[in-house]
Amino acid sequence: MTGRHGLAALLAASLLAASFLAGPSARGQAPAPDTPPAQLDPRNDPRAESWPKVKCDRWRSAYEQALARFGSKGIGAEFTARHDAFLASGCQAPPDVCPRSAEELNLANVMVIAGMNAGMASTFMPFACRK
Repeated sequence: MTGRHGLAALLAASLLAASFLAGPSARGQAPAPDTPPAQLDPRNDPRAESWPKVKCDRWRSAYEQALARFGSKGIGAEFTARHDAFLASGCQAPPDVCPRSAEELNLANVMVIAGMNAGMASTFMPFACRK
């Protein structure tokens, strides 16, 4: 991403990702004993929901927020279908969402930043272009 639009997208991605990191464990505080499992840090609290499910929920939410923020203009049917299949698999399908248009690439970049800021490893991302 380059230029004003790319910088705006990167800033928006950082703000979007920050919304995932809010919470007691993100501030170094211990969660209350009655904290719902979805609000516990799944990386180090056995009472938490499974980390793969939490990651997928965070990814789905970030994707919805990114589409609401940037719109779907320029996002092709193949990109959408492959991404929807990734979500439907519980975010377990091998990466095969290939961004081809400038808008798809911008969305993918925003999502990678949001994912990394939300604690997901680069191997989680669904983006890959095989051909």
